[in-house]
Amino acid sequence: MTTRRRPPAAGSAPRRRSVLLGGIGGASTAALAALGHTGSTAAAEPAGQTAADAADFDFDTGNFVRDLIARFRPAEDVYGPMDVTVLHRFIHVSTAAWFDAMAPYHPTAVGVYSRIRRRPAGESTTNRNKNIAALHANYQVIKGVEPGRKTAFRDLMVAVGLDPDDESEDPTSPVGIGNLAGRAVLARTAHDGMNQLGDEGRTYNGRPYEDYTGYRPVNSAYGLTHPSRWQPNLGTHNRRLAGNAGDKGIFTVQAFVTPQQRLVRAHTFRDPRRFGLAPPEFSDHTRPREYKRAVDEVLAASAALTDEQKVKAEVFDNKFLGVGISVGAAAQAHGELDLDDLVHLLFGSTVAIFDALVAVWHHKTRYDAVRPFSAVRHVHGRRRVTAWGGPGKGTVHDMPGDEWTSYLNVGDHPEYPSGSACVCAAQAQATRRFFDDDVLDWTFRAPAGSTLVEPGLTPGDDLALHWGTWTDFVRDCADSRTWGGVHFLKTAERSIPFGEQFGDLAYEFVQRHVRGEAGG
Repeated sequence: MTTRRRPPAAGSAPRRRSVLLGGIGGASTAALAALGHTGSTAAAEPAGQTAADAADFDFDTGNFVRDLIARFRPAEDVYGPMDVTVLHRFIHVSTAAWFDAMAPYHPTAVGVYSRIRRRPAGESTTNRNKNIAALHANYQVIKGVEPGRKTAFRDLMVAVGLDPDDESEDPTSPVGIGNLAGRAVLARTAHDGMNQLGDEGRTYNGRPYEDYTGYRPVNSAYGLTHPSRWQPNLGTHNRRLAGNAGDKGIFTVQAFVTPQQRLVRAHTFRDPRRFGLAPPEFSDHTRPREYKRAVDEVLAASAALTDEQKVKAEVFDNKFLGVGISVGAAAQAHGELDLDDLVHLLFGSTVAIFDALVAVWHHKTRYDAVRPFSAVRHVHGRRRVTAWGGPGKGTVHDMPGDEWTSYLNVGDHPEYPSGSACVCAAQAQATRRFFDDDVLDWTFRAPAGSTLVEPGLTPGDDLALHWGTWTDFVRDCADSRTWGGVHFLKTAERSIPFGEQFGDLAYEFVQRHVRGEAGG
């Protein structure tokens, strides 16, 4: 089965809402739908949908992704919005559970983690069975991967008339199919290399997602002995751009987040070493002219920061926003998708990101490359530089190099390649393949003063950003990492083609399963 390309409905315009302050609008999104979370970055965010608001959901005509999951908001944040490996893992296992739970009701599709026998065509004349199966599958995943969200999702199921305590595994009923699909995803991913249960090398007191590979940085946070290699940052105890009073006087040293990500079983390849990536010669300190040029490109971008670039940097840094909302925006731009197509679109996007991250983390570990904040200090020391001077300071010309800081918080992992740029490129290509075009048509509205780094100041006026195409979106995603001061310019440039290939692989992988052509 080839996915149909759907033009926008005549005379209609996709709905748009501000997401920096105003929630996510009506479309489902890969990240936000799987999490059931708005992922807003601003304090003025309105309350999300409650379980009671979902009580009028129509199982026959409704779309659980669009009408329930994408609008439902549990009360607590669990993930930092930049923690891409752990955040996306939960997103991915959720969309995988949806895909597998709905496959038995599709004319040709077969599951990825489970092979549940196909149901008679008469059972899929409405969305009822698919909605029920997918919600039960999602609940199984939540219980196994993020039990902190169990109560909120359970309340949602009760509100729409489902029994979350029904543990049936009857493969002829939607409840049983959903439970089987969700449990199959859990069983196949529990020990896939990510240390999801925290039991790698431990018997007691597991530490989920802890490194078990033995990675150790060659530099300490207190000294750069190898200027080409990653240095953990010493910073205040806050993981988000907006700090809080509890962080005062508390400083922490970074640890490489989930270096074992490189060992996770991918869907579309066995060994990430097959994806070559040239070494980052521009951040090799034994090539001092190139090293300094790379540093000065970052400083030049810092000095020239505009309000638009600051907003874009924050959008792409927050994986609930740039990565999360964009696929849903593309779906809106192409008109209303039916439930099967929407799940296939979202699953393809998450496969692209999931597999890209395995290869990205392989190279991050392989090259262990220095971040700009360390390189700037190494090159310029106490010499004066021109750069962004910090929140509310604008561009200054007398800053000692060792006092420079990036606009964005520095990620907890080595610099090369850029995870954000690769992820943007991967999901963009998977979505292009699905719709057979480059159309995105997403407008993001940032009210005056709504940034987190410079609240009340930036942007100076209401700002509307528009990405007409995925090409524009990916370019800004990559460039924003240099504007934000966390990646070198050449890293951003090289990360686009590297990430794009995983979009192609993911699209082909998912479509083989949609057509029923995947092996057992």
